[in-house]
Amino acid sequence: MLAALDPERYTVIPVGITRDGAFVLEDNDPAKFALNASALPVVADNGTRVRWPESSSSRELTVVDAAGARSLGSVDLVFPILHGPFGEDGTIQGMLDLLGLPYVGSGVLASALGMDKHFAKTVFQQAALPVAPWRTLTADDWAAAPDMAYTALEQLGLPAFVKPARAGSSVGVSRVSTPDQLADAMTVGLAEDNKVLIESGLVGRELEIAVLQGRPGEKTRASLAGEVVVSGRDFYDFAAKYLGASGVDLVCPAPLSPAELAEVQGLAIAAFEAIGGAGLARVDFFFTATGWVINEINTMPGFTSISMFPSCWLASGYTYPELIDELIAVAMAHARHGC
Repeated sequence: MLAALDPERYTVIPVGITRDGAFVLEDNDPAKFALNASALPVVADNGTRVRWPESSSSRELTVVDAAGARSLGSVDLVFPILHGPFGEDGTIQGMLDLLGLPYVGSGVLASALGMDKHFAKTVFQQAALPVAPWRTLTADDWAAAPDMAYTALEQLGLPAFVKPARAGSSVGVSRVSTPDQLADAMTVGLAEDNKVLIESGLVGRELEIAVLQGRPGEKTRASLAGEVVVSGRDFYDFAAKYLGASGVDLVCPAPLSPAELAEVQGLAIAAFEAIGGAGLARVDFFFTATGWVINEINTMPGFTSISMFPSCWLASGYTYPELIDELIAVAMAHARHGC
């Protein structure tokens, strides 16, 4: 994204977050954050500290380093390019709301709902949207009564998937093909969150739709569909999503009839609106013998060169820089209208 932002239009302040949660001033160098399977990029503690405004009456960011404190200027918009807990789940959005800083993407409630697979599916059910059968179990449930998990597995059928309720990028997800794999899958899932979902494995095509909110008064838009074709892996996991691992092909646009595409686009927009989404989202589906089933919604989807969200919009007529420009313009327009 750093590489796509036009330096003649935007002054970028790259803020990194270290593993200890410190906000540091980073280098405006796209190459520094390139994905590399052998050495994923890390935000190191370089000794700087970015200070957010002291109240909502100011949008000025400052940085403190060995030379003292200096202003970074007034911020028009924050683009929280973060996945998982403390970034995609409404926490950083809540902080930005308290500071009165406009940002790209969904607010606190929609972000929290999109992050929590249990509550997202509950909201989708209430909106009469199709979801796969599931059972949610906590760490206490598993410790006190593991039979509950095995009973759920028997009722849901095999294969099944065990997923942390609140984790991103397929981290902690396991495919369970036999009952004796369940214990390991629960351990992996509960290492990421204190509750997990056991979900029916669905037979069908895996397709994704990218969603863009319109400006105030405009309708939400849905992209052409992208398809995840898994051939040499159990599922579309972290390595395939971010490290370019083999065994998965992304096809965009996916072969669908006009009626099939229109239906899934409508479902994607309905899912986005059901959680009160803003800005953008990617909605993931299974196309089964009985129709469409929503797998999940991502309120801050991946933006790498191999990610489906930009790929779907590129196939729909945007260039990558135009897509970033549109997201910024939409967020700014809604901020001006106080919504």
